[in-house]
Amino acid sequence: MIQHKLIEACKENSRRAQLQLYNKYCDGMYYVALRFMKDTMEAEDAMQEAFIKAFAKLHQFNGEVTFGAWLKRIVINKCLDKLKAKKLELVAINEQTLGTVEDEENWQVEDGVSLEEVKKKMENLPEKYKYPLMLYLVEGYDHEEISEILNITQVASRTLVHRGKKKLQDELKTLSNGTGY
Repeated sequence: MIQHKLIEACKENSRRAQLQLYNKYCDGMYYVALRFMKDTMEAEDAMQEAFIKAFAKLHQFNGEVTFGAWLKRIVINKCLDKLKAKKLELVAINEQTLGTVEDEENWQVEDGVSLEEVKKKMENLPEKYKYPLMLYLVEGYDHEEISEILNITQVASRTLVHRGKKKLQDELKTLSNGTGY
C-alpha cells in the first residue's frame, strides 16, 4: 500500500493499516528511543507510547515533513518527557549570562576515533549538554528545532551545543592521547 493511502487508512482507524505503519517504522523509532533512554525496556515503552500518541494525533499530520520525521519528533518528545518524569530535568539556563556563540563548522575528531567511541563519550557529558548535542550531531536537528523540542531559546541551543562539543572534544583528546586511563 502506498504510504499516503496507508496514512489515510490509519486516520480512519484501520487496525491493519496501523499495524503496517507500525511494522514499517518500529525498528528505526526503537533505536531513536534507545539512544535517549539507554534501557531496552524503557526505550520500547517510550516508542510504544509515541506510536499510540501518533495514531491519536494522526489528523494533525499535514505532510509538510515526511511521516518518519514527524513520528521521530514524537518519539524524541516522549523520551524527553519520560526522562523529565524521572527527575532528569534539563538544567535551566540563565540566558542573560549566555552570549551568542557562532557554530564551529570546523569541529572534528581525531582520525582514529570511532563513532561508537564518540557516542560513548557523549554519554558521559552532563545532561544539559548531552541531549542538545545528541539532537544536533546524531539526530541532525538544527537549533530552531532543538529549541522547540527542549523548550529553550535558539541562543541557549547554540550555547549548549557549542559547550557540549568543547567538552566532548576534550574527552576525545584524552582518549586519543591516552592520558585518561
